[in-house]
Amino acid sequence: MSKREQYIAAIDIGTTKIVSIVGKKNENGKIEILGLSKALSRGVKRGVVINIEETVTAIQTTVEDVQKRSGIKFSEVFVGIAGQHIKSMKSRGYITRDSYEDDIKKEEVFRLIEDMHKIHVEIGEEIIHVIPQNFIVDNETGLKSPIGICGRRLEANFHIVIGQVAAAKNIEKCVRRAGLSVKDLILEPLASSDAVLTDDEKEAGVVLVDIGGGTTDMAVYYDNIIRHTAVIPLGGNVVTNDIKEGCAILQRHAEQLKIQYGSALGDIAPDDKVVAIPGISGRNPKEISFKSLAYIIQSRMEEIIDFVNFEIQNSGYADKLAAGIVITGGGGMLKHLPQLMQFRTALDVRLGYPNEHLGGAGKEEINQPMYSTSVGLIMRGFDFLETYKKSFNAAPGQEFDEQGDDILEPAAVPDEDQAGTAGEPKTSLSEKIKMIMQKMFEVEDNPINQ
Repeated sequence: MSKREQYIAAIDIGTTKIVSIVGKKNENGKIEILGLSKALSRGVKRGVVINIEETVTAIQTTVEDVQKRSGIKFSEVFVGIAGQHIKSMKSRGYITRDSYEDDIKKEEVFRLIEDMHKIHVEIGEEIIHVIPQNFIVDNETGLKSPIGICGRRLEANFHIVIGQVAAAKNIEKCVRRAGLSVKDLILEPLASSDAVLTDDEKEAGVVLVDIGGGTTDMAVYYDNIIRHTAVIPLGGNVVTNDIKEGCAILQRHAEQLKIQYGSALGDIAPDDKVVAIPGISGRNPKEISFKSLAYIIQSRMEEIIDFVNFEIQNSGYADKLAAGIVITGGGGMLKHLPQLMQFRTALDVRLGYPNEHLGGAGKEEINQPMYSTSVGLIMRGFDFLETYKKSFNAAPGQEFDEQGDDILEPAAVPDEDQAGTAGEPKTSLSEKIKMIMQKMFEVEDNPINQ
């Protein structure tokens, strides 16, 4: 078992797309993506599941496709969570140790983190992440890791991410119905940060802005520590809706216009260029100027940037962001968006690609801002397993089947007749088939008299 390669599977449930992805670590520690599949997401609005059936269908489609492409079967996945219900807070906790002389062990740090999961939150909310920022041992402050240090009192400052129980349960329900179990829920801006930010940027101070279809996710780092997270309930879809309303055209044409001809700066859009949109149901084509299209996009993007600016000020680290802003996500690919954001925030801005930790043959195909969260979920999955020393049920087809009882299939909830009553042995599949065949032949031998 120890010789088998470790694979990680993840699902990014977004407002516009659902992505299933499988990856492994190569000998250089780089992430190799073995398979990726995406499908349109119709059951999710602003990061929250609103239609279980639609979401389950999309998850099943992408999971089957990615298993076929990669040859890797899995029964567990890491899943991203976002949505406007996400909020964060700061807290402090401590434990008093029995002895001064003994070194602080990893288990004690885990115990301190576990205690923070018990702090009071509002009814209907739950703690998704407890992230240690720094540790204090007997008034010795600013420690990144206390393991191996002697002391009586172990304290830590924490960044705590809170979300709605219902939203998390709906995500888990969708994954379970698709025949999988959720290994861990991961906040999407944290996953995106892992994929696109460099260690130097995190140290100098940086803001990650992940512009998705329904939400814009944010994470602020300084001195290699996560300082602030936020989810803004606006994304690329509101821009598309504005174009649809402003130009009186169909949604699909508005999306196409935004991607092909859209710009976030109206002032530099050409005056003399127009694009013709097919008329609805045989009506005359409609001409839309590049300039008016750009102004529609700019006005909505300015609103999103103002929200980003507010969250930056709210973090308390606005004057410590030497590395500025990194934009990623599908919405970040809008032309001239970095220039507009730089103008509105007075910070350096670059477009973030998930190439920092990628390796292998399919690197170029995956290296797009829209896949930042998906790649980050794979990286977070490996971190989770290394930290907690847990196993993950994923293997090439034949090996996976050979593991047999080791693999749990949470979706296959036994029926009453299948499971048997308590204390009775469970009927094997071959015995069941025999029983069914016997019943069939009994019916044939003893036809019902009219």
